Amino acid sequence: MGSDCDVLIVGGGMVGATLACALGQSRLRVVLLEDAPPDPFSVDQPFDLRVSALSVASANILKTIGAWDGITRRRLCPYRRMRVWEDLGDVEFISDEINQPVLGHIVENRVIQLAVLERGKDFENVEVIERVKTRSMTYGPKGSLVELDDGRTLKARLLVAADGGFSKVRQAAGMGVSGWDYEQQALVLTVETGCGQQDITWQRFTPDGPQALLPLPGAHASLVWYHTPEEVRRLKSLSNPQLLKALLEAFPACLGDIKSITARGSFPLRRQHALRYIKEGVALIGDAAHMIHPLAGQGVNIGLLDAAALAEVLLDAAHQGQDFGSEATLRRYERMRRNNNLIMMTLMDGFYRAFGNRSVPLRVLRNLGLGLAERIRPAKKIAMIQAMGLHRSLPRLAQGQALIG
Repeated sequence: MGSDCDVLIVGGGMVGATLACALGQSRLRVVLLEDAPPDPFSVDQPFDLRVSALSVASANILKTIGAWDGITRRRLCPYRRMRVWEDLGDVEFISDEINQPVLGHIVENRVIQLAVLERGKDFENVEVIERVKTRSMTYGPKGSLVELDDGRTLKARLLVAADGGFSKVRQAAGMGVSGWDYEQQALVLTVETGCGQQDITWQRFTPDGPQALLPLPGAHASLVWYHTPEEVRRLKSLSNPQLLKALLEAFPACLGDIKSITARGSFPLRRQHALRYIKEGVALIGDAAHMIHPLAGQGVNIGLLDAAALAEVLLDAAHQGQDFGSEATLRRYERMRRNNNLIMMTLMDGFYRAFGNRSVPLRVLRNLGLGLAERIRPAKKIAMIQAMGLHRSLPRLAQGQALIG
């Protein structure tokens, strides 16, 4: 038996569920599919390995759609300072320098997803279907069909791919990608420190790869150690005492006293970009559209901007009586996001290659550049504003403006 909807979002992760919330209280009927929702949260649970550095723009989006309270009553860690350095070059960004209370927030991915899924269920025009897998997808320019394992068939004017880097929706629509694997992997560790609550996130560049600290609530932190796949595999094979010893030998002294490693994991690094974000009746958001090097933690942030931009375009079109699933309408979304995302991806590639090069002259230039960034206040301020998402060319939700229903 078929069921009609206007917008069918496949993938209820952080980005897909945010889009559903952004379309809440509108005239569009929205269905959100999430086959593996996260387990309920409790305060005594250990911290998750996967965390995100939410920008101010991302926080604005989540606040405006009504999901921020769901994050704050679980857990998060605001940070006021961000430090980047290599050898003698050093730059530190402080929120006070641009009269802002914070630079951003470190939040577990699961906490974000729980908050937006919870909020999505508040809207009468949004149906959240969980724990049901898709059996088949048939893309059509004027309407697509998705068959579920429980026998239901969903018909939608617009199919939205929010189902990750290996998107089934993107494949069903015949939309290609370009990309490659980086020659590094990321070892992620959750640790308990002797420093108490921290308000700084830092990243140090070394000849072997970057090292990063992301503060978590209380005396906890997430450490990210980029290295070759072979070295990451070796480090993962060590016992906790051996890994702790290797960590303290390799990381800078400002890491402080690490009392214990409470969780560990690793993931490969890949750059991937869809050749198109839209076709008639289909749109890609988040990792389905782009996978970016996590050096600056922008993956989730640009995905949330995708969701905000697509919601703005769809609601504006519906309000004006236009066909929200037409290629002409969806092209506005692609124009808003694809080039901006490509610029961010190219910038991260540049950082990866520049800081991964062992050339002595280039290392001198890098250190000089970091030193200049610290001393040239106007340039430093602009960099902070861009990183926090405070510039005016963002979708309206990212500026804290509600959309037309």
